[in-house]
Amino acid sequence: MSAVIIKAEHVSKHYRLGKLGSGRLREDVVTWIKRKPVADEINNNSKQEIWALRDVSFNVEQGEVLGFIGNNGAGKSTLLKIISRITLPTLGCVYGKGRIASLLEIGTGFHIELTGRENIYLNGNILGMNKKEITSRLAEIIEFSGVERFIDTPVKRYSSGMYMRLAFAVAAHLDPEILIVDEVLAVGDAEFQRKCLGKMKEVSAQQGKTVLFVSHNMQALKNLCNRCIALDHGKIVDEGKPENVIANYLKGQQNNFTHQSYDAPEAAPGNNYIRIKKAELVADYLDGFDVIDIRTPLNIHVEFWYQDVEPGDLIVGIQLFNFAGDCIFDICSERKKFENGLIEMNCHVPGNFLNDGSYYVSVSFVKNTTQRIFYFDACLSFEVEDYRKDTAWFGKWIGYVRPSFPVIVKPKQ
Repeated sequence: MSAVIIKAEHVSKHYRLGKLGSGRLREDVVTWIKRKPVADEINNNSKQEIWALRDVSFNVEQGEVLGFIGNNGAGKSTLLKIISRITLPTLGCVYGKGRIASLLEIGTGFHIELTGRENIYLNGNILGMNKKEITSRLAEIIEFSGVERFIDTPVKRYSSGMYMRLAFAVAAHLDPEILIVDEVLAVGDAEFQRKCLGKMKEVSAQQGKTVLFVSHNMQALKNLCNRCIALDHGKIVDEGKPENVIANYLKGQQNNFTHQSYDAPEAAPGNNYIRIKKAELVADYLDGFDVIDIRTPLNIHVEFWYQDVEPGDLIVGIQLFNFAGDCIFDICSERKKFENGLIEMNCHVPGNFLNDGSYYVSVSFVKNTTQRIFYFDACLSFEVEDYRKDTAWFGKWIGYVRPSFPVIVKPKQ
């Protein structure tokens, strides 16, 4: 069993919103003396106060890659700042062993007036390394960063991407026992992210370093982490294997509207021709998790009452849109004559077709190919999550669709 390298015990962090003090020393001293003890304020619901973290406890073992997920404001960055010793907890303690290198925001630990080379030595000294140790790693750091041409330029002239490349290269190569990485990797391009993820894997698996990783990129978390912790409003709400924690998180986040039904025509959406009895999206979930990802086959099912004095040929169309309003596809049934009564429509959308993103479905009813008799707009909505394996790149996959066509590459005979 690996040794525990980080131990967080009942960590809470309290912030007071608004201005600090009145500007009058005597008044501020009196207010400070009369203030409530911190422990008495933990249940205070005042709008002027916020608990970014509440009673957070966990252990991290040496060599582990621990991921943190949660909405913006869940407390992830605050927790990493406390572990990095940038800020102190209001209550509780964090115990750690070894040197910590943190990338919590662009520019952490850099002096903007110094050159890239000088900042490498500065960061190494902060981590407790001597000049000889830093020099032995200098060439590797510069090569990894990809900013060789600008290494003797003050970093205040760097772009955000260059800044981030050098910051990660320094943090990952200057021999920390613990590497803490926040969402900052989103700044880089595809090649940079691939290198960073590969380096984090390497320092954990081959060098036994501990990595704490915060990201909204679920595929990167699945690929990289041994364990995940989900935070919500400053509290731990889930912990365990990444695939389980992420599936539970996504299920809670999905703003799906996948079913609506009506018992009687008079209460149903529609008009004198069409009344909707049921509209639903049925997913053939994979892996035992109720999460729609790019592999998930989908079935659009609609039941409707048809009533027309002079029934004609009927066509039912399905339009799928993304939330930007772009039409992904527009398909329809064959032209067919129906008698008045209850009719059903089914449309199968195969897995490995849609790209990840948010979508909504509209259904149109057309009589005699030209007369639209009802349009059921945005009747269903759903989200498709990403899924990838055997790749080191987890940035956004471009395109409206994500088909899985065979691509064969072989030596030419």
